[in-house]
Amino acid sequence: MPVIPLTAQVQWSIPDIPWGAISPELVLFGTGILVLLLETAGPHRLRASALAFLAAAGGAAAGYGLTGEVTWPALLALAGLAQLALTATWRERPRVLSALLSALGIVATLGVVAWQWQTLAGGELLATQSGLADMVAVDGVALFTRVTVLLAALVSIPLGWSYLETRRIHRAEYYPLLLFAAVGMNLLASSQDLLMVFISLEVLSLALYILTGFAKRDLTSQEGALKYFLLGAFSSAILLYGIALSYGIAGTTNIPAVGAAVAAADTPAALAVIAMALLIVGFAFKTALVPFHMWTPDVYQGAPTPVTGFMAAATKAAAFAAFLRIFVGAMGASQWSWIPALWTLAAITMLVGAVLAVVQDDLKRMLGYSAVAHAGYAAIGLIAATREGVSGTLFYLLVYAVMSVGAFGVLSMLERRQRRAVSISDLAGFGKRFPVPAGMLSLFLLSLAGIPGTAGFMGKLAVFRAGVFAGQWVLVVIAVLSSMIAAFFYIRVIRAMFMDDEPDDLETFELEPTPGLSAGLAASAAIIVVLGVWPTVVIDLAEQAAAFAG
Repeated sequence: MPVIPLTAQVQWSIPDIPWGAISPELVLFGTGILVLLLETAGPHRLRASALAFLAAAGGAAAGYGLTGEVTWPALLALAGLAQLALTATWRERPRVLSALLSALGIVATLGVVAWQWQTLAGGELLATQSGLADMVAVDGVALFTRVTVLLAALVSIPLGWSYLETRRIHRAEYYPLLLFAAVGMNLLASSQDLLMVFISLEVLSLALYILTGFAKRDLTSQEGALKYFLLGAFSSAILLYGIALSYGIAGTTNIPAVGAAVAAADTPAALAVIAMALLIVGFAFKTALVPFHMWTPDVYQGAPTPVTGFMAAATKAAAFAAFLRIFVGAMGASQWSWIPALWTLAAITMLVGAVLAVVQDDLKRMLGYSAVAHAGYAAIGLIAATREGVSGTLFYLLVYAVMSVGAFGVLSMLERRQRRAVSISDLAGFGKRFPVPAGMLSLFLLSLAGIPGTAGFMGKLAVFRAGVFAGQWVLVVIAVLSSMIAAFFYIRVIRAMFMDDEPDDLETFELEPTPGLSAGLAASAAIIVVLGVWPTVVIDLAEQAAAFAG
């Protein structure tokens, strides 16, 4: 009997990878790898940049030869040339080079997302385009959340520069870690498979664990990183058990297929409820819903302040996007089983977050508990389970991201070189001495409180309106009560800045904001004002993004 070679028995095929669907993640990841390469090259930085340029030029030539397209190969070659020029200019200042390349990479990714949105709106793509064996979806929810995450990351670059320089912990790995975390968040927002959800969560979590403990000599930072890692691993295990049970129900981890299997009449109700409960617990940890919020104040207090702002803004947006896709998009037919559980979590979250924030004196812990309450507000749109609810949640998360990054950005200016935490008493007389940053912080706090004329008011109005139309009157009343409690501790900070007198023994200090820091805070403040007065354009985009909810 003749022996058939093994190679003859195997049929080789090249997988069809939809590069356009994952192009934002590819740009971010490529930028992060480039920044790491140039940082580790040391004195040979220019040589490494030249090799990167040759690789980009070769990839562009190969892409043109294989596809015949001109646009993206030309952009790839241009990106290689730009990084070579920047490296030649700033090779003696590696931190400046890393920050510039990271910022340009995020701007380029925003351009790619804009191209995807234009293509989607032009009808060249369906409402949901899947790729990588139906593991990635390119739809409005994914694209809108990508914009939120990228804006938070972009502002975090100049905020991190100023803060890390002041505390003398400025290391170039801050920027690639920020980009890798953004890669995980972008993938999480577009994941259409539970395995991809888990992988995305681990990618973003590993980067955030390191960023939380970035101040290696600060015991508070190390404690926060350890708590975040341990509780994050525990929540990941719970989520993985939920994924395993979902696979047992549906025979696949594809999210729409799992939703259909859970709603099927022949599926054991107990097994489906347990699977959904485990998934809810896993996502409740990432979104800081009570009682799975215990890590939030400690991690927010210990992490470097710009990292705290980025984590509060971007992680919440990405996790809620996955929440929406799984429960509203796929399990909408099983609302009877998961809405009561989320209703209870949201109600408790809004009240507990607001009440515990009142008794805090440390500003970062106060904003940490405030973030817990805001997670409850965002969950109202999720519980509404309508197109208006999804659009309201997306808009609210964008607004919250800008408010959060701005508030933590001003707070980062106030922290002393001795790394002492900033308390409310430290702000006595701050508004009289530094009226501009105090005014910006007041604007962000008033927006967080939902005062009319700010973007925060319009965001709360969007989710409350969706809740009322969905019949969730009691939950909206609880949210209004929570907002009234929250207004107290926000206004208390403003009163301390502008109405209290400076103590006689106050240590004098000067604020020296960098141009990038000033530009980032000014842009955040401008967005808060504009969206508070004229939010129509962004709300319309959020409504288009929510089209999949039906």
